Amino acid sequence: MKLTFKSVAPFLILTALAIIAIFITPEASFDPNSILGEDGKTPKYVYNSGDIAWMLVSCAFVFLMTPALAFFYGGMVGRKNVLSTMIKSTVSVGIISVLWVLVQFSLCFGKSIGGVIGDPRTFFMFKGVMSGEPWSLAATIPLPLFAFFQLMFAVITPSLVVGAVAERIRFTSYTLFIALFGMLVYAPLAHMVWHPDGLMFGWGVLDFAGGTVVHISAGMAALAGALVLKPRTKTTAAGPANIPYVLIGTGLLWFGWFGFNAGSAVGAGSLAVYAFATTNTAAGAAGLAWMFLDVLRGKKPSVLGFCIGAVVGLVAITPGAGFVGVPQAIFIGFAASIISNIVAEFLKHKTKLDDPLDVFACHGLGGITGMLLTGVFGSKAVNSLVLDGQFLIQLKGMAVSVVYSFVVSFIIFKVINLILPMRVTEEEEAAGLDASQHDEKYFQGHLLVGSNGMVAENEAKH
Repeated sequence: MKLTFKSVAPFLILTALAIIAIFITPEASFDPNSILGEDGKTPKYVYNSGDIAWMLVSCAFVFLMTPALAFFYGGMVGRKNVLSTMIKSTVSVGIISVLWVLVQFSLCFGKSIGGVIGDPRTFFMFKGVMSGEPWSLAATIPLPLFAFFQLMFAVITPSLVVGAVAERIRFTSYTLFIALFGMLVYAPLAHMVWHPDGLMFGWGVLDFAGGTVVHISAGMAALAGALVLKPRTKTTAAGPANIPYVLIGTGLLWFGWFGFNAGSAVGAGSLAVYAFATTNTAAGAAGLAWMFLDVLRGKKPSVLGFCIGAVVGLVAITPGAGFVGVPQAIFIGFAASIISNIVAEFLKHKTKLDDPLDVFACHGLGGITGMLLTGVFGSKAVNSLVLDGQFLIQLKGMAVSVVYSFVVSFIIFKVINLILPMRVTEEEEAAGLDASQHDEKYFQGHLLVGSNGMVAENEAKH
């Protein structure tokens, strides 16, 4: 392989950051004395050990969702693109983890600049995070725990977009998209919605665990990516490579989502229990709704249908998990599943839009549905943050999130396409991205049953 500046640039950047970090670590590292009061003995901040334990577990739960997503997506693409799809989701862990420490946490939760973005200098290179005062809305846990819990949300969001551009996008181009999306789309939305001085937070927009910040942003970016990259060739599109992967991914996503939603209560209290209950209920209702709608169309009940529907239900309940009642969660999951199913079928068969894994229909529309129904069913009896006229507030926040996410993501895709062509060549697409982008194979051979009933293994011809 011929080395070019473009090919070695990411390594050079990482090397430079590693060297710079050597000189910053004394300021950013943990200083035991900084958490003590004036007497040098009494802790300056009082934390709740139960909350800390639950949030540590929640961090691990949400982290698991990214490899789970890799299995979920990897099982649905063709055999020649399984590994390339899975790594595009998983590599976000590395990229965003470094960016988070460098500047993204500051952009999300730093001192507010006009209610739109955080000051990048606030926590630059994690300055003051490891021994800083706790976050104002999470006073019972240390600041670094809050920071790393939020990191897991930032990691999975660009990973969701992969499904819309699968089987035709270059790996290097997508890694650049992850970085730019994280700073230019995710960070401003997170700041506006979750920062106490954020624009939408001030409006009273409710987003318990990421209906706008995670799912609407990813869904609209998916739509933008599908439009920029254009459809796959007819020879590329293939059936699911491994439906058991999809089932495993769904189970792990469902499991991780308990940390995603219940962890967003930022404590081991009754609100976390409530969010846990609404999350499970919506997912179950949505999985059944998707499957039964397929049956009404004349199809047989499928593993794939239940799995996709369940994930849509998890998406839809995310913004309202800590604001709506458990019975209402059934309707939210049901409604979102039906809407996403109908739209996915329409886009797939009635338009030229090629969103291979229906990211826009499932995450974009699932998030939109959940945001709006939070305004309909949000109850002060569940959470005192619910306001009168909440539906119109949710509608306003949803509209801003949709427009901002789509426009900025579309620009990011276009700009990257000028710097690094995003679409692989026809030859590379035909060969499959596992081979052309990574020189690896997911599937080495396949089993054939002969007329004599013997099983023989032959090399798969892709």
